[in-house]
Amino acid sequence: MISADRASLPQAGISALEPLPSIDLTALIDIIFIVLVFLLLTANSRLMSLPVEVPQSPSSAITAVEPKESIAINIMANAPHWALNGEAYSELNAFSSAFEERLKRHPQASIVIAADKAAPVEPLMQLLALLQGNAISQTQILMEH
Repeated sequence: MISADRASLPQAGISALEPLPSIDLTALIDIIFIVLVFLLLTANSRLMSLPVEVPQSPSSAITAVEPKESIAINIMANAPHWALNGEAYSELNAFSSAFEERLKRHPQASIVIAADKAAPVEPLMQLLALLQGNAISQTQILMEH
């Protein structure tokens, strides 16, 4: 605790019988100690790193990826509900025959379904039934965030 000198009290307007003013520094010392401990503990911390091996020889250079064929199917909110690679079909039968023909020409093509979030569920369910009828079990579905 810090206190005033009794000799300077009458000059400050304080009588000798009144309690002396004092400043309690305990809280300030506690905070300084906590900050000091925090700084000491964090100053010696090691940064964790993960070693990554980068290929050095030209034989291990990145090779170009061949573009894989894909069949893009769109489900739209308004009629016509189906589109195959950008070409719209108003009837499910016409869409089915065009899809099956394209699937026969490109049997290894991946199928990508892009549906409008405002599209009704029925055209999507008809499309999934068509895919199941053609024994297609894996597709990619594009979704908008």
